[in-house]
Amino acid sequence: MTKDPSIRQLRADEVVHRIGQLADVLLDCVEGGASVSFMLPMARETALDFWRKVADGVARGERTLLVAEDDEGIAGTVQLITDMPENQPHRADVAKLLVHRRARGAGIGRKLMEAVEDTARGQGRRVLVLDTASSTAERLYERLGWQRVGAVPDYAYMPDGALCQTAFYYKHI
Repeated sequence: MTKDPSIRQLRADEVVHRIGQLADVLLDCVEGGASVSFMLPMARETALDFWRKVADGVARGERTLLVAEDDEGIAGTVQLITDMPENQPHRADVAKLLVHRRARGAGIGRKLMEAVEDTARGQGRRVLVLDTASSTAERLYERLGWQRVGAVPDYAYMPDGALCQTAFYYKHI
């Protein structure tokens, strides 16, 4: 990675157009051991199907997809899920903070989280919620002012099949 990554929002048609790069990031994260809802071995078609569903959600206005781009293309992603029940129009879920292993350590996770918070503010959201199985991600969220609510043991599986604890966080913005 040679240039400072830029962060931007993708429209649904852009998600479809960049689906190969998005699939590469997801596959890399899962192959690197990230517990992000998928198991090993993960087929490329599974990753492509996931991003098609994300594109559909973006098109319906149910989610916002932000990406970090560098010289090699998409290096990271994060989603803001805004399809909330009628009594929760003030909040959103943050999901799938993914950073390709080739781009880690460059502050992309922090930049994506700051951008998703700014996006949420712009959409009138005041409370954000997320969950994570990664201790590395937990440190990032806590440095950014997220409050840990608690953790549930054996909540999900890691890609290799081992059970893992999942921690839940919120942030007022």
